[in-house]
Amino acid sequence: MKQRGSGGDRPLSRRPGAGEGGDRRSEPTPTPARPKIDKASANDQALDSVIAADKREALKLAPVSHETEVRLDRYIALLREWQAKTNLVAPSTLPQLWTRHIADSLQLVDLAPTAKRWADLGSGGGFPGVVLACVLAGSPDASVHLVERIAKKAAFLREAIRITTSPGVVHLAEIGDNVDRITGPVDCVTARALAPLHQLIGFAEPLMRPGVKALFPKGQDVEAELTEAAKYWNIQPQLHRSRTGDGWIVELTSVERRR
Repeated sequence: MKQRGSGGDRPLSRRPGAGEGGDRRSEPTPTPARPKIDKASANDQALDSVIAADKREALKLAPVSHETEVRLDRYIALLREWQAKTNLVAPSTLPQLWTRHIADSLQLVDLAPTAKRWADLGSGGGFPGVVLACVLAGSPDASVHLVERIAKKAAFLREAIRITTSPGVVHLAEIGDNVDRITGPVDCVTARALAPLHQLIGFAEPLMRPGVKALFPKGQDVEAELTEAAKYWNIQPQLHRSRTGDGWIVELTSVERRR
């Protein structure tokens, strides 16, 4: 006989069995996974910001046209890409790419404003050679000869000239072999962070015809280098203070080996 409850003929309620949700303990809510931080990406973004600020300072020191700026942007992007596999500049100078390297190279243009044919000895990462080529792009009869002895760096220089559509010719050669590689006269010879001054003059001497100028960026010890160079060469140097640091630029218009 069924027992009546307040609700009619419903059967008596029973306790739920295991697994039916009665005394079942609630499962803990899983802790959300923390997003992974890409340290390399964060570092790149931080470096982007620093380089952008450095660029603004550099272009105050050495203003350029919009077209030249676009070419230089392409060049810097390529350099940063290649820097990961080929040491083109000292890693410590990456945050100052524009002031330490670009502006430092651009200031040479004002010291030889009519020069259209340049020879850059030991071009390395392209300073000043690629920078000069970017400035000269579009100028009739302009050309920059970039002499580099390391194959990987020469390959980079060729790619930099290509993507910036600049008038450069890369010569994979020992620095002392430049006279056989460079055909035709040049207006200006330069080299940056390559060798002591007396050696640079020896590299440049075969190209130093009448009317040709040499511009060699140097550091604070320029007086010592000039003293040493005077033992081997008759020179009358003119010094220009660098806009981008404590260094100097040595200008030579003639060189003669001491007998």
